[in-house]
Amino acid sequence: MKRRVCEGTAEKTQTRQKKLPDAELEIMQAVWDCPCPAPRAEIEQRMAERRPLAQSTLLTVLTRLAEKGFLRIEKDGRSSVYYPLISREDYQAGQSRRFVDQVFGGNIPAFACALTASGLSREELDELRRLLEVDAL
Repeated sequence: MKRRVCEGTAEKTQTRQKKLPDAELEIMQAVWDCPCPAPRAEIEQRMAERRPLAQSTLLTVLTRLAEKGFLRIEKDGRSSVYYPLISREDYQAGQSRRFVDQVFGGNIPAFACALTASGLSREELDELRRLLEVDAL
């Protein structure tokens, strides 16, 4: 799995980063989906496809994400561009570990049993097994 963080940005390596609130995570996902660096207009366009936001709200949340260390903001003329400082994969890994620790007390077999009982299809379980066996995760 490729970890996409823009060239020239310091990748945040802590795996125990804070969980982002849903609105911030949605915007961070839009940033990850954009080419790097992400122009505000493109982030706004991607958000319009998911959940339209007022431009002022988007700018406020982007600033908050920068304050939390998830983004770096650089001026580009009269506009700004945004650099993710943590990759989507690193965030997902950290939050997955946090989830297993909080909900299952770190007990991976209990998590696996719950995952199996969660309604995953046979194909999804086979794919998960294959990924674990070849250490592709």
